[in-house]
Amino acid sequence: MGRLAQEVNPFIGTDFTGNTYPGAQVPHGMVQLSPDNGLPGWDRIAGYFYPDSTIAGFSHTHLSGTGAGDLYDISFLPVVNPPAVADKPLGLHAMFRHDTEQAHAGYYRVHLDDYAVDVELTATTHCGVQRYHYQRQANEALVVLNLGKAMNWDRTLEWHVEQKDSVTLRGYRYSDGWARNQKLYFATRFSQPIASLQRDDEAVTMAFDLTATEGQLAVVTALSAVSMEGAERNLLAEAPSDDFDHYLTEATTQWNQALGVITVKGGEQNLRTIFYTALYHALLAPTRYDDVDGAYRGPDGAIHQADGWNHYSTFSLWDTYRAAHPLYTLIEPQEAADMARSILAFAEQNGRLPVWNMQASETDMMIGYHAAAVLAEASLKGLLTPDEQLRALKACVQTANLDDYRQIGLYKQLGYVPADAPCEGENWTLSKSLEYAYDDHCIARLARHLGDEATANCFEQRAQSYRHLYNSATGFMQPRLADGTFITPFRAEDYTPYICESNAWHYLWSVQQDVPGLIQLMGGKERFASKLDSLFTYHPAEDEELPIFSTGMIGQYVHGNEPCHHVAYLYNYVNQPQKAQHYLSRILNELYTNTPAGLCGNEDCGQTSAWYVWSALGLYPVDPVSLTYDLGIPRFEEVAITLTNGKQLSIKAKGIEKAHQKVQQGATPKESLIKAVKWNGMPLTTWQISHSELIQGGELEFIVAE
Repeated sequence: MGRLAQEVNPFIGTDFTGNTYPGAQVPHGMVQLSPDNGLPGWDRIAGYFYPDSTIAGFSHTHLSGTGAGDLYDISFLPVVNPPAVADKPLGLHAMFRHDTEQAHAGYYRVHLDDYAVDVELTATTHCGVQRYHYQRQANEALVVLNLGKAMNWDRTLEWHVEQKDSVTLRGYRYSDGWARNQKLYFATRFSQPIASLQRDDEAVTMAFDLTATEGQLAVVTALSAVSMEGAERNLLAEAPSDDFDHYLTEATTQWNQALGVITVKGGEQNLRTIFYTALYHALLAPTRYDDVDGAYRGPDGAIHQADGWNHYSTFSLWDTYRAAHPLYTLIEPQEAADMARSILAFAEQNGRLPVWNMQASETDMMIGYHAAAVLAEASLKGLLTPDEQLRALKACVQTANLDDYRQIGLYKQLGYVPADAPCEGENWTLSKSLEYAYDDHCIARLARHLGDEATANCFEQRAQSYRHLYNSATGFMQPRLADGTFITPFRAEDYTPYICESNAWHYLWSVQQDVPGLIQLMGGKERFASKLDSLFTYHPAEDEELPIFSTGMIGQYVHGNEPCHHVAYLYNYVNQPQKAQHYLSRILNELYTNTPAGLCGNEDCGQTSAWYVWSALGLYPVDPVSLTYDLGIPRFEEVAITLTNGKQLSIKAKGIEKAHQKVQQGATPKESLIKAVKWNGMPLTTWQISHSELIQGGELEFIVAE
């Protein structure tokens, strides 16, 4: 446990389509201090793309693995004269080499070749801590604070800097982009006096004489979404000194504690790095958004107070309701409770559940009202108070009945969103219908839990709406017109405007709430299993042009995007768990690697990595509000999870490496890998186990087939 932070490789996902950043952050920290290459583009949505060789600044806010570019706020770059300036959009920058980079959880280091400056980064929850070492021109060291530059979807509206004393600045950056009307305030303290300060249209340049410190300068910056005074309070509370090593030790300790909740044994070092990096990525978001005194900015623009709980933002709910939030409920239930409270507060201040909210703004990215899944799960697992549960149900029902919002009224009327009545600027009608039906199931579960039978019955009926889209003639969910006819021509492998970032092969299985019902609808277990087989074996044509989100493919299965994440586990429901284990083993071993390109798709604020964490444990929440987990195939011989109630959950799988080797050596999906599973010594009769059993602690043993 003592060195788990060093086992993390933050460069995983910084190449290919992962869109992660390698910089410094503490678990769920408001600050994500990381280098920016300085160029726009989809590959650089997290600010950093491994194939690049330039750094234009070290900014304090980033998104982990999303498909939308925003933030990059409060950016510093240490330079010396003459600075390297390219044509825009790059502008001021430095060249660097990867062999000078180092990173682990809570720490990043790089050498800027143009200026012979070593840069180190670490963080607290609200503060970014930098240490610069100028190896030449220490008497003329410059630091550029760039508040005007914007990349990708972001644009600067207004910025302000004022010098409070010889070592302290404060100010703000207002911007608009994916997060609308974003207000971010900062307070920065330098370890040495500012000799001079100059402004231009985009930036402030400060000069320092660092002769007495042999070129060393510490830069400590606190953020606040409330005010400059709030940033100053955060700075004083969390980083009152300039001792970089002290804050690095604190960040490392926080990560060792967070990662140490799960300890694994067996497997080579690469596997441990992949696992702990996945757990690390899963714990980056959601991010804290309140100040140390609990004040935070709401979507109504007002300042609110979190009293006795922590307020969070950055909720990629279309992705994270599937595996990330269920993971939080198991390993950090207090944080999971506060995340649910944050979603509830946002809903009450905004008038509806968030879809994808960040920085006090609703981005309306993606579809569904999956905050309902997170609120229902937290309620059913006892993480919210009875009053909060009632408020959660009210917010869910209110959102689910907003007839004028994203075609919900048509969905209620017809049982599906018709393909010939798209919203302005968007479509995805088939996907919306299926996502709404799942969320309705979550609302029904919450209502029944609270004894509201009328609401439960209403939403249980709505949750069956998926049946309206199944076309028995084609064997797929199919876009349907308002008059009831299915759209033709139809090819399941086509990517069309009616299906969100997927095709009909992927969305056929988006009925997590009623897998037995889907099996019946598709003609029984044999036909269902045959269709699953086809999903994994029907490969796209070699010359077929696939969209950017169709990555990590096994046949038509796409692990690089979330709608497929639960699908391999569906073999359990047709009594063919060996096939689930086969394909899960392939995904675990082929689609997650210890390389910069080691993620096969967007990280999506922890979902892609949370899938790996769960699946490496041998578990997965196919339907999070069912409060059960499907069993798969563990990746380690032994895992110990220390639960917050003091109990310990042990997962054992002696000889599991041989099972994975069988698959890699060409074993067919029909070969048995796990012949039985025991819970506290007693054989399980199904390929599921309940949340209530796991949180009481005990031993889950997978018996590996010979």
